[in-house]
Amino acid sequence: MQLFFQDQVTEPISTLTEEESKHLIRVLRKKQGDVISLTDGKGMVYESVILEANPKKASLKILSKKVAQEDLFYIHLAIAPTKSPDRMEWMVEKITEIGFHELTLIETINSERSYLKTDRLQKKIISACKQSIKFRTPILNSITKFDDLIKRDEFNDFQRFIAYVDENPPHHLMDLAQAGKKYLVLIGPEGDFDPKEIQQAFDSGFEAVSLGKSRLRTETAGLSAVQILQVLNR
Repeated sequence: MQLFFQDQVTEPISTLTEEESKHLIRVLRKKQGDVISLTDGKGMVYESVILEANPKKASLKILSKKVAQEDLFYIHLAIAPTKSPDRMEWMVEKITEIGFHELTLIETINSERSYLKTDRLQKKIISACKQSIKFRTPILNSITKFDDLIKRDEFNDFQRFIAYVDENPPHHLMDLAQAGKKYLVLIGPEGDFDPKEIQQAFDSGFEAVSLGKSRLRTETAGLSAVQILQVLNR
């Protein structure tokens, strides 16, 4: 299956954006009459036929639609942006392929970067969703202060974890997380969380977790956390 993305799908006729039209017609060389799959990133899947193979404004006729099945769990990763934007983009691409639901960038005491363009990350997410055939686009939140995030009431029904480097490693994430739950996992910067932040997290109901025996880079830790929770819910 080759999947295309359109944020707003109209029925019975829908027109693709110029970017998607170009990819459809010039790159993949699809023609009038070809049938393709389309998603709005909100769980709807549309089977459609190309009416006009215009590389700037391809038009489609919707033939049928269905709602994709939702996961019975929810992964929210909150992570400090890396100094190199490329490393964060790599992580976002990979965790989208593996499967997650929400990402919040957090500003911590030891953060290497307090600003990151989310539009590039959003493009990476959409591209990875199309590549890995996912019909729901994960939520991407802009940078939020660590203190503000951990105090939010919306996470009261989440299993809340904080992963950090410790000489006496805590329980592994796989051992504490329960299948079929909602999870919030905090990943710190290369300099790790400040001890004050770790204590704040504990006071707010977070549990300390290990992601394994190795000391991981920030983006690798984010990827590892998502993979562990996906394996738990396989």
